[in-house]
Amino acid sequence: MKKRTGVFVCHCGINIAGTVDVKKVADKLGKHKAVAHSEDYVYMCSDPGQNLITNAIKEHKLDSIVVSCCSPTLHEKTFQNAAKAGGINEFQSEIANIREQCSWVHKDKEKATIKAEKITRSAVERVNKNESLEPISFPVTRRAMVIGAGIAGIQAALDMANTGYEVVLVEKNPSIGGHMIQLSETFPTLDCSQCILSPKMVEVSKHENIKLLTYSEVQEISGYVGNFNVKIKKNPTFVDPDKCTLCDECTKVCPVLTSDEFDLGLTGRRAIYMPFPQAIPATYTLDDKHCPGLLPIACGKCADVCDPGAIDYDMKPEIIEEEVGAIVIATGFDLYEKEEMGEYGSGKYPDVLDGLQFERLCSASGPTQGEVLRPSDHKVPKEVVFIQCSGSRDPEQHCAYCSKICCMYTAKHAMLYKHHVPDGQAYIFYIDIRSGGKGYEEFVQRAVEEDGVVYLRGKVSKIFEYNGKIRVWGVDTLAGKDIEIDADMVVLAQAMRPSKDADKLAKLLKISIDKDGFLQEAHPKLRPVESVTAGMFLAGAAQAPKDIPEAVAQASGAAAKALAILSQENLFHSPQVAKSIPNLCTGCGMCVDVCPYDALSLKNGKVEVNEVLCEGCGTCSATCLRAAIEVKNITPYQIYEMINASLGG
Repeated sequence: MKKRTGVFVCHCGINIAGTVDVKKVADKLGKHKAVAHSEDYVYMCSDPGQNLITNAIKEHKLDSIVVSCCSPTLHEKTFQNAAKAGGINEFQSEIANIREQCSWVHKDKEKATIKAEKITRSAVERVNKNESLEPISFPVTRRAMVIGAGIAGIQAALDMANTGYEVVLVEKNPSIGGHMIQLSETFPTLDCSQCILSPKMVEVSKHENIKLLTYSEVQEISGYVGNFNVKIKKNPTFVDPDKCTLCDECTKVCPVLTSDEFDLGLTGRRAIYMPFPQAIPATYTLDDKHCPGLLPIACGKCADVCDPGAIDYDMKPEIIEEEVGAIVIATGFDLYEKEEMGEYGSGKYPDVLDGLQFERLCSASGPTQGEVLRPSDHKVPKEVVFIQCSGSRDPEQHCAYCSKICCMYTAKHAMLYKHHVPDGQAYIFYIDIRSGGKGYEEFVQRAVEEDGVVYLRGKVSKIFEYNGKIRVWGVDTLAGKDIEIDADMVVLAQAMRPSKDADKLAKLLKISIDKDGFLQEAHPKLRPVESVTAGMFLAGAAQAPKDIPEAVAQASGAAAKALAILSQENLFHSPQVAKSIPNLCTGCGMCVDVCPYDALSLKNGKVEVNEVLCEGCGTCSATCLRAAIEVKNITPYQIYEMINASLGG
């Protein structure tokens, strides 16, 4: 028995109606043999538009509907709900995309109208062969994981833990805190970063709902939204934190001195060390990469002086498995390496620093206890040049994108320099000043008016050593002249880039990255904290360059999205998934090999479908040589009918 199908064609204002004769499409489809009712409306997605559909289903006793409108990505659920409200199965609803696939890509109204008719007619043929399906229900593991424990990861973890859910917080470094804990002060209020972050770090360490795994990395992940299984490698610290009394005797006898990562190489640390005074967890770590040797023990001096016996050379890497329902990825950023900046010395000049190194110089807990001194000779620099957009907004040589925070942190650096060296002179080379935030423009003006910072609009072409100084060649485009400054120190506002190995983690988690290497959100406007993989959410600078307030806000948004999953006892998955036809399957395994979601497996020589993992992409159906697997409501027969309808007159 043929279905009674209703067709509803949307004007979408002039988005569709400006290029497509909407009324003509509705009239033509009204004459289709399978269509019992057809009409058009200005905005089908509006409340009156949805009511129009619901009422038409009841009035005309429709069995299925086709809505000719925009992308199903935007409104498929909207019209499925309208169909359900009208009393029919929600999967007896289809969208014919005549906006993105028709009106937006054509100028000829007559041809666009013909194409819109064909697209709609093909959707009618598809919906007439649709099965009535029910969403697949499955239980939820009501725990969460946060990967990365900078400010964004910390905020997301606390937000979820404070609502009563257990959170596993994974950090690859020996301490939490990320880059924020390295900062001296934060703009535009000039708060001490340690003062505002340390209480949150302590709260994380003492929270009964947070399981903290530092010096740990995600190794493997399986499962699906609501039911992820994660394997985590916890690296050995070779120090028992329960026994360690923080006496610091071990560092006094350690013979190895290596570069200190926390101070960005401006000072050194021992092979056994505590990352910084406020480190969480508050314990020492033995760096086996720089230790003279553990297998066999080549030194052993630290263990000899450790009265509590906290040092354990026999510690081994540990694999920890965790079951979680949702994951927040907050892996942060790194700065674009100075070594990439050939025009600025490729990192070979000690008095050419990046922004984080300058932060450490200004910090009271830094290598110079807050004094701004040249690394080369420990003298106070009297002239400092700050260079904005170093590595940013440079598609030919470096990073094409704007790193967003550089204008603000350079103004802050110039201010901090003037506070430490009141008789010094600060110059800032800039292309444009981008100060889009609450109090940000006033902050920049304060740097100019109160601190006497000289802003020079133009790019720096080259810097090099000359007579014990750093000579800067630039241009002032406002004055129209070349600039040459012999500076004591140069500070580069290096571009923000994704953290090291972020691409490897993205592949592991099966989430997308954008052209610049940042984690890709599902939709830049409507789903900015969601990834394309259900149950995984993005927070902070892992997704794009952003300042602290924005990172914190996004972290709370990601936590809210994760909580929406954790708060449910059961989740529902679309039933439009692959189904196997056992009597046609020969067990060749070709479909298993090509499935991008690992949803297929062979059992007793036949393919089986994990319906929760399957996303209905159809790759398996397209690969199978024997038509032994197909996707519900988009079967080969339906595709044939759709093609036939599209090619018809």
